[in-house]
Amino acid sequence: MQFAAIGIAALSLLIWLYLFFFNGHFWQTWIADADREKIEPPEAWPNVVAVVPARNEAETIAQTVEGLARQDYPGTFSILIVDGHSDDGTGHHARKASEESGAEGRVRVVEATSLVFGWTGKLWALQCGVDAANLKKPDFFWFTDADIVHAPDTLRRLISRAESDALDLTSLMVLLQAQSFAERLIIPPFLYFFLMLYPPRRIANANARTAGAAGGCMLLRSAVLVRIGGLAAIRSEIIDDCSLARAVKRGGGRVWMGLTRASVSLRRYSHWSELQDMIARTAFTQLNYSVLQLIGTLVGLVLTFVAPVTLALSTNSRIWLPALLAWCLMSASFLPTVVFYGLSPIWSPFLPVAAFFYSYSTLLSAVRYWLGRGGQWKGRAQAPGAKAAE
Repeated sequence: MQFAAIGIAALSLLIWLYLFFFNGHFWQTWIADADREKIEPPEAWPNVVAVVPARNEAETIAQTVEGLARQDYPGTFSILIVDGHSDDGTGHHARKASEESGAEGRVRVVEATSLVFGWTGKLWALQCGVDAANLKKPDFFWFTDADIVHAPDTLRRLISRAESDALDLTSLMVLLQAQSFAERLIIPPFLYFFLMLYPPRRIANANARTAGAAGGCMLLRSAVLVRIGGLAAIRSEIIDDCSLARAVKRGGGRVWMGLTRASVSLRRYSHWSELQDMIARTAFTQLNYSVLQLIGTLVGLVLTFVAPVTLALSTNSRIWLPALLAWCLMSASFLPTVVFYGLSPIWSPFLPVAAFFYSYSTLLSAVRYWLGRGGQWKGRAQAPGAKAAE
């Protein structure tokens, strides 16, 4: 038994040595911090259309519209709100907000047509927005969510970076809410795990296969959208942002993703069940609906995050020493994310608790898929084989 424990402790330490030193330095959040960099503006400002898919977002859409209307963008800029069959007056609130912001001339609210079979709801809403915007012949589409408030200089900074670095897809991971105890325990790890899977350095490396993006804020060249076959190329994808990034990168495009505190998500997760649903919506999709990948992921999560804490309590130095070193590397790598969220460093050692919660939510994601309720979002079950497409 002790030999097995020693082997597990050593394996956990080896995993953390690799993650800490050789996984694209994913944990160094300052590398991807877009707020710290100053980029020279372009000589000419391109035409941009923001497309905002909105389904039952009455609580947040007004603030989102106001934030977009306040953009200090020097070029031609217009905003399309696509109401995806809301039943809470989202469209009305969007129109009212545009009037109160004095931006009626730049803001247009359109109704999404009936959801077409084979499309996810969000991507169909985006497609309806792209179709409605094409008359304006935009150089860029700015895809952004209906529960995000952007700083006034967000679009200007996005365009400056895209033009300066000749990027085809430029995205920002906005700051998620981390106010309640549950949010503070689960939300920073959400960013941490995302960066672990999609290290920003590798995303930006044209020679690396890694392709990722943050769906809440994506700036895409319209010519590139045409080149990859439009949104139809990813129409059934639940993880639409990373699927779009892969399509762009496969087509020879350049992709970049950064972090920002200046753009903030308004979505609150007041209860554990809401956080559980957020993870469960896409977790099994990320694993390609594979039972083998599910088992491997759960075992990997235990070896990487749970075993070091458990084995660090051993009285055998050959067990607790490598386990404690692994836990220290884990905590040290998580610390920059904790600081990025403005939280106390005391949260850093509690990453294993969050990992256990993510493991449970991942298993729940698989169970929901097998029951025909996978990919649930805004009242739709969107995963392949789901029982309800609308």
